[in-house]
Amino acid sequence: MKLRDGFSGQRQLSVPSTIIRGMEQHETGKDLYVTEIGFYPKAAHHYRIRPNGGADHIFIYCINGQGWFEVNGSKKKVAENQFFIIPAGMPHSYGAAESAPWTIYWIHFQGQKAQSLVAPLMRNGCNRIDVSDESRIEHRIQLFEEIYAAVESGFTYENMLYSGLCLYHFLGTLLYVKQFRQIGIGKVRGDVVDLAIHYMHENMEKDISMYDLVKLLGYSSSQFNVIFKQRVGIPPKQYYLQLKVREACKYLNFTNMKINQLCYKVGIEDPFYFSRIFTKIMGCSPIEYREMKKG
Repeated sequence: MKLRDGFSGQRQLSVPSTIIRGMEQHETGKDLYVTEIGFYPKAAHHYRIRPNGGADHIFIYCINGQGWFEVNGSKKKVAENQFFIIPAGMPHSYGAAESAPWTIYWIHFQGQKAQSLVAPLMRNGCNRIDVSDESRIEHRIQLFEEIYAAVESGFTYENMLYSGLCLYHFLGTLLYVKQFRQIGIGKVRGDVVDLAIHYMHENMEKDISMYDLVKLLGYSSSQFNVIFKQRVGIPPKQYYLQLKVREACKYLNFTNMKINQLCYKVGIEDPFYFSRIFTKIMGCSPIEYREMKKG
């Protein structure tokens, strides 16, 4: 089975051709603009092939699972925290791995300045963004959501121009990773609890185990639990779940995402389990919470 789309929890938008033609003529907009944008969680059987290439430059960012892409007869694997770009007109194919299908953010874009950004980003083929005490993966994902929200708000020239400017910034964080990290506000202190909380934020869309976390930090589970609870007041697992629910509240407040979409944004695949966790922590269901905020 091979699927172009149709994955549970997916989101995607396509800009109408009339708007694209207008951007091609716009004094500012012609430099860089979004044509399609989306998010595919756990995209099992995802597969695309374009023997003659596509009209757009294609950016794909894998945050979880695995996949692959093939250009010029060379096939390369894609792992979590890796991204790649396929330039317009280049024949290609790509897809999710069978055993651990990828979760991806993707953007199709065009513009007179696009190639100058694409060329340096595709030099290494597949680029890795490692999680560290200076990484800002969460901030980059928020920037993607800014682009998506601008397009989703309506295909006006103002929205499209804003999304294009945000795309400049987004691609800039990938071109200049060192600067993006060093200039970031509020760097993490070297304290083990601060590092753990930073790691939780950077992996919000995954379900990291506390075992993996303490292994990364070089502590035993019992030792880390004691230190964390003394500092924060609750066990790390409970804190991580509260963090996910707090993040979910933002999406409930400021987006129109359905429950089976936003649950993936906080690393919980099962919408029913997500609703149970949310209700336990917030005292009401996600739907009730959204209705209360509307009132």
